[in-house]
Amino acid sequence: MGLVHRLVLGLLLAGNLAAAQAQSCAAQSGMTPPLVVELYTSEGCDSCPPADRWLSGLRGRPGVFAAAFHVDYWDRLGWRDRFASPLYTARQQQNVAQSGARFAYTPQIVVNGRDWRDGELPTPSASEKAVIALKLQRDGEEQVAVESRALPGAPARVQLWWAQLEDGHSSEVRAGENRGATLRHDAVVRAYASLPAGGADQQWLLKKAPAKGEDGRPRRLLLVATDAANGRVLQAAQLGC
Repeated sequence: MGLVHRLVLGLLLAGNLAAAQAQSCAAQSGMTPPLVVELYTSEGCDSCPPADRWLSGLRGRPGVFAAAFHVDYWDRLGWRDRFASPLYTARQQQNVAQSGARFAYTPQIVVNGRDWRDGELPTPSASEKAVIALKLQRDGEEQVAVESRALPGAPARVQLWWAQLEDGHSSEVRAGENRGATLRHDAVVRAYASLPAGGADQQWLLKKAPAKGEDGRPRRLLLVATDAANGRVLQAAQLGC
C-alpha cells in the first residue's frame, strides 16, 4: 500500500472513530432527582471568593450538579467581571420570589430552586421518584439532541433551562473590592437559555453546544427541568463530552 493510500485510510479511520465517539457520547437522568446548586457571584464582590471555593469543592460529588452564574451589577464599582452577563442578573432577579429570597444578593446559593443559607447541603432523598426523564446525545462537535419525557406524576407545565459550563478559570483582579487577588472559578456558566413553559414531552436540537470551550477546555452541558408553577427542580442531567 502506497503512502497516499495509507494517509487516506488513516483519515477515514480517524473520521469514523470521531463519529462513533460522538454517537456514544450521551447522558440521561436517574431514577431520583439530583441537587441542582446555583451560585450567583461576582469577581467584584469581596464576600464571593469563599462561596466560589465552596462551589469548587462540589466537583465530582455524586448527585449534585453545580452552576456559577456571574452577575453584572457589580461591574460598575471598579472591576468588570468577564464572566458576567445581564442574562444571569435577569435570571436571578426573576427568580427572587419563587426562591423565597427577599431580594437579589451575592453570594446567593440556590438549591433546587430555593434560597439556601444553611451551609451544609441537604441529602438527596432516595425515596423521591423522578417525574421527568431527560436525555442528552451529542450529534457532532457543536450539536446536542435533547429529549424530555413525562413520567407518572409530572406537572402539566414544565420549564426547561440549560447552561454550558467550564472549569479551571482564573482571574487576576486589578481593581474593586478584590484588587490584588487571584480568583479561581469552576462550573462557570458561559452560555444560558431557557424554553417557554409547556408540556414535559419535548425534543429539540441545540445547534450551538460545543464540546470545547475557551482555550480548548472541556465544556459541560447542564439541562434542568423545573415545575413552572413554583420553580422547584424536578430533574437534571449533565453531558460532559
